[in-house]
Amino acid sequence: MSDHESPAICSAKGCQAAATWAVVWNNPRLHAPDREKVWVACGEHKQPLADYLAVRAFLKRVEPLEAV
Repeated sequence: MSDHESPAICSAKGCQAAATWAVVWNNPRLHAPDREKVWVACGEHKQPLADYLAVRAFLKRVEPLEAV
C-alpha cells in the first residue's frame, strides 16, 4: 500500500474494520463467466459473507486480500 492509498474496509454492513480477505464471486445471471467481483472482509465477517454468496451459488473462492 502506498502513502496515498487508504486501507480496505470490510464490506459487511456497518463494519469499519480493516479488510484482510477477498471474497471473490460472480453472479452468472448478470456477469460473464470470467468476470470476478470482490468483496473485502475482516476476519470476523469473512465466513458470513462467503456463506451468503455460497447459498446463492455465487462464491468462487476466498483468499488473502494481498493475493488479489
